[in-house]
Amino acid sequence: MLTADFTLIHARELVCITSTPTDSKPWRGSDLSSLGIISDGALAARGGRIIWVGRTDELTRHVQPTSNPTEIDATGRVVTPGLVDAHTHPVFPAARADEFALRAAGKTYQEIAQAGGGIANSVSRTHSASTPDLERLARQVADRMLAGGTTTAEAKSGYGLNRDDELRMLRVIRSINEHHAIEWVPTAMPAHEVPAEFRSNPDLYVTLVMEEILPAIAAAGLAEFNDVFCEAGVFNRSQSQQIQTRARELGFGLKFHADELSDQGGAELAAAMGAISADHLVYISESGIAAMAKSETIAVMLPGTAYYLDLPRRPPVRRMIESGLAVALATDCNPGSNMTESMPLAMNQACVLYKMSPAEALVAATWNAACAIGRADRIGALAPGRQCDLVVWAVGDHRELAYHYGVNLAVAVIKKGRVVRS
Repeated sequence: MLTADFTLIHARELVCITSTPTDSKPWRGSDLSSLGIISDGALAARGGRIIWVGRTDELTRHVQPTSNPTEIDATGRVVTPGLVDAHTHPVFPAARADEFALRAAGKTYQEIAQAGGGIANSVSRTHSASTPDLERLARQVADRMLAGGTTTAEAKSGYGLNRDDELRMLRVIRSINEHHAIEWVPTAMPAHEVPAEFRSNPDLYVTLVMEEILPAIAAAGLAEFNDVFCEAGVFNRSQSQQIQTRARELGFGLKFHADELSDQGGAELAAAMGAISADHLVYISESGIAAMAKSETIAVMLPGTAYYLDLPRRPPVRRMIESGLAVALATDCNPGSNMTESMPLAMNQACVLYKMSPAEALVAATWNAACAIGRADRIGALAPGRQCDLVVWAVGDHRELAYHYGVNLAVAVIKKGRVVRS
């Protein structure tokens, strides 16, 4: 008989995603639609870890409660793993609503950036912002993520573009992890943009990243991954490879912003270098799809960004899935190109824009997203041995999570067996 300090009963749909504690690979192809739903489902946990999953009428044969357990009756509700946002930029000093208005008036992302907006705008404001202000605003982002059902998110730096401010941003991310219920997985991104003072010779900045910024981040132990924006006008393929080679030497896992605005061969480079993910991929080529499908590199799709920027092209997501490429979803939450913390909205956009099914979108927003941030050993699924991160939704059918958009349907959010939002 197992002893539990947390139990949940009578879920109309308990969406497990996987039923075994040993799965460690992202789901591909037709498996992307397999949810492992248990009707009238129940779950028990102890010490923040799931110890049993099954039908409610079987719970008492296997589990007895501790003296003062947390008990949730999910009658009529859908219960899923906590959502996982695999790509965000959540630490920034101010909103950029003025740029949103300019885009609404017809300006492109590139035109705004050339006029001093875009990433450079946030970089300038980051330099002058106080650390307490950065942390206060980041906490607000974390609050909104958690309230909407996101229990884990990857979190990038990238608005510092010098050693001290990149370190400062990553320390803010560490502080959120220490003082907030959400879990942020830290990613360094000093190669997010070429600073204005290096525009005439970007290779000098590449050298600075490799010789000063990344070593300082590694020495401080502030990031698990390093990301680079491999794109025309930012870091070309050769520069990206140099930066990521150095990052790998320093012990970072690799991520890529790849082929977002043009085909630069970023997908092929990410696959060749063994990156855990390549993200955006709006302009991925057939050779890029083939390379990633043969690799362990996961495609993190960001439908909200393509929508927000009104890009003229949609990535060939159905072709990617049919080719066996592992696909995850994320918001790309950031102040310039997709100001939202809502993973259910990203799921809706993936269904509408990319023709993913609601089941595929849910797997991509949980299990595959967990794999894309190196957390396949603990989150993204409801199975014994895994972390008790889950969401109770005010719906009776999992398809409604993508269907009913623009509102918050989460009625309870549980992180490590503790109710953190209700």
